[in-house]
Amino acid sequence: MAGGPAPTGPSASPLGQAWGYGIVLGIGFLFALGMVFTTWVLKRYNNEVQTSEMFSTAGRTVKSGLVASAVVSSWTWAATLLQSSSVAFRYGVSGPLWYAAGATVQILLFATVAIELKRRAPNAHTFLEAVRARYGTATHFVFIAFGLFTNILVTSMLLTGGSAVVSSLTGVPTAAACFLLPLGVVIYTMFGGIKATFLTDYVHTVILLVIILTFAFTTYATGSRLGSPRAVYDALTDLASHTPVEGNAGGSYLTMRSKEGAIFFVINIIGNFGTVFMDNGYYNKAIAASPVHALPGYIIGGLSWFAIPWLCATTMGLAALSLQATPYFPTYPNPMSEADISAGLTLPYAATAILGSGGAVATLLIVFMAVTSAFSAQLIAVSSILTYDIYNTYINPSASGARLVWTSHTCVAGFGLVMAAFSTGLHYAGISMGYLYLLMGVIISSAVLPATLTLMWKGQNRMAATLSPVLGLCCSIIAWLVTTAKLNDGVINVATSGANNPMLAGNVVALLSPAIFIPLLTLIFGADSYDWQSMKNIRLIDDSEVAAAAHRDPESLSGRHLAPTAEQEAAEQTKLLRASKIAKTTTAAMTLILLILWPMPLYGTGYIFSPSFFAGWVVVGIIWLMCSTLAVGVYPLWEGRMSLARNFGGMWRDVTGKGGRRRGEHVEVVEGEKGNESGSQTPTRKQGDEEEKVVEVK
Repeated sequence: MAGGPAPTGPSASPLGQAWGYGIVLGIGFLFALGMVFTTWVLKRYNNEVQTSEMFSTAGRTVKSGLVASAVVSSWTWAATLLQSSSVAFRYGVSGPLWYAAGATVQILLFATVAIELKRRAPNAHTFLEAVRARYGTATHFVFIAFGLFTNILVTSMLLTGGSAVVSSLTGVPTAAACFLLPLGVVIYTMFGGIKATFLTDYVHTVILLVIILTFAFTTYATGSRLGSPRAVYDALTDLASHTPVEGNAGGSYLTMRSKEGAIFFVINIIGNFGTVFMDNGYYNKAIAASPVHALPGYIIGGLSWFAIPWLCATTMGLAALSLQATPYFPTYPNPMSEADISAGLTLPYAATAILGSGGAVATLLIVFMAVTSAFSAQLIAVSSILTYDIYNTYINPSASGARLVWTSHTCVAGFGLVMAAFSTGLHYAGISMGYLYLLMGVIISSAVLPATLTLMWKGQNRMAATLSPVLGLCCSIIAWLVTTAKLNDGVINVATSGANNPMLAGNVVALLSPAIFIPLLTLIFGADSYDWQSMKNIRLIDDSEVAAAAHRDPESLSGRHLAPTAEQEAAEQTKLLRASKIAKTTTAAMTLILLILWPMPLYGTGYIFSPSFFAGWVVVGIIWLMCSTLAVGVYPLWEGRMSLARNFGGMWRDVTGKGGRRRGEHVEVVEGEKGNESGSQTPTRKQGDEEEKVVEVK
């Protein structure tokens, strides 16, 4: 998957520039206005005020359904849809499974780390605060650097991939798309904070799932241009007879045995370990989750996400292969160029071939949703690092809550502007989304193991945590560039360095070299015996000034995170310890299934799919995605039914003039425990309570 010049694209864009500007600006501002309105509703009817704690942690009360939806949305990058489809186009049916399995296990395994962070550092705003509490300033700066590297790489992928699709489909200049895509996201993230990302992530995810299901049913059931699994199967079989895939069993597109696909699988696994375990956005979601909801949220989210790249790529990548030689395909009579494939244009071309201009509009929508939802998570991740780990730690340790909110807003806007300019520069330098996707593991994966052991092992000493990521990065870059030079007679450029083998070398060295450095440095400097206490001492922010400015009693704010009593802390730690044990067992089992038990027998035997097996493969993918829709589309609504009823009820009373909660009249009560036969409700204020908070009218 080499990088290269900018994509050539079809001779004419399927849609006009009006469509591009309309969706990018119109829908972007629609979401921004919707979030401004939602923030007002939550303030009026839920008594929520945008304090620094609420901006960065959502009061630490988010439930599992919304956590799962946010995980799915944040992990559904532009690359999830575009790169996976390109992998299917290159390697056939193996590509989508390699992509999905290789990027799902990280979310499942991260559930264990998320629980440990909740257990070890209950008041942290970022993972990096826990690093500083344990190791001190030098290590803190090392991990700040790797965290920001991760956010910059991910955001660059989002904007380069998204802008390439917008430009290809509508003719909007790539530079304009790079600057306009983030605009609405910056606005609604500034207004709503991490709560905004959770709520908009939900809407984005539902729209995304509906469109992918539409693509699948059109391709495999109702469409006139293919219309059945058998039609796709026959087209792929005929294509393999003329242009067999080098390295695939029998040259077939319908086999899991693919040499290049397996190399991509390894790169994919390693790179995505870095982008999950080093992305502060995933720690933000773990911190924002209620303690009892973090584990199910990440498990449900990971399993729900699996179906998105698997079914999307199995549909669109294979449809592109099947229709490339027909007049329906945008590049006909020419095949797709290497630059187009690397830029991720397989999906938009396939959608246009299947559904015409309607497919182009649908593609524009899902790419917009993927880019903006993941981008909002990156904005919160970076603003949290800059606000809490740099500004509040080293510049103004006594900053008030109001000052931190202002700083967070400034960082959101500043990072959005900087990344728009940076992504535009990457486009003109010929760096594509595909190149960045393969490169990310080389740059960031050396910090994965020391970051994980920071929360999982008391024996890792400060020198091991500080030096192993840096030494690993040096080794990975050397391995990547030396392999490039050796395989290309000393020529190192975008095309040669972006090939699979050099990237494989760099990725493997990045992830595994700390496994040598950490034991070595532990042996030299001695094992630590950390007691975890300094992590527990991380303080909450005093938001009384913000509450006073909003004419609110700080004690009455909804979602206010309070220091627990000794009894409450003991009960919470017991729950988290149990969740930690469940997480370790569950994630290990799911990892074994997705990486070994499912794909490896098919790979080892070199089995070439029969028509009935391929049909079953597709049907399982569609059923899985429909289950994902229930899990992250319907379940969050059921879980939040009380809050929805309260807010809509308050709006209805205001509209009809029947009155609602008047300012300052606030009573916070919690539903009684399930199974309480009396059904009585008593006011209480538990940290991390899993019951619904209800604001009653006096």
